[in-house]
Amino acid sequence: MTQQNTFEMNHEGTELVITRIVNAPRELVYKVWTEPEHLAAWWGPTGMELTVVSLDVRPGGLFHYGMKSPEGFEMFGRFAYQEVVAPEKLSYVTSFADPEGNAIRAPFSPIFPIEILNTLTFTEEDGKTIVVMSGGPINATEEEIQFFASMKGSMEQGFGGTFKQLDDYIAKITA
Repeated sequence: MTQQNTFEMNHEGTELVITRIVNAPRELVYKVWTEPEHLAAWWGPTGMELTVVSLDVRPGGLFHYGMKSPEGFEMFGRFAYQEVVAPEKLSYVTSFADPEGNAIRAPFSPIFPIEILNTLTFTEEDGKTIVVMSGGPINATEEEIQFFASMKGSMEQGFGGTFKQLDDYIAKITA
């Protein structure tokens, strides 16, 4: 288990799959994905300050959060949980959101899909956790699906930074 990150797009280009090995037991990794004080410390794009507006990790529950850049630009996101199997799996629909938590278009594109279905699995091996995140557009037009596929490089960079923040945070709380 020496590989830290792998990124791939499925053959149709409609699903991004990220595999990351985290140097911590599964229960702890799951906890930092599901508790507000932990999520606020690492989730989101590098350089953004995250505020947890609300968090209810259960099927039908919502994680609503705000992100603020150093320049003051603010945007919101949300996870609408579909399936929660602690500490093995989380499935949720992610969207950009307004301040009230309603799903909206991405602020950077009128054709980025409004809804992305993500599934996270957590598997422990030798005291480390293999996190596999797979996600792709749902309820999307062909144009939105193609735009999502064209964003692979940007998404790899963004999630690479987010997962590095996770690694740094885990190292800090387990030191």
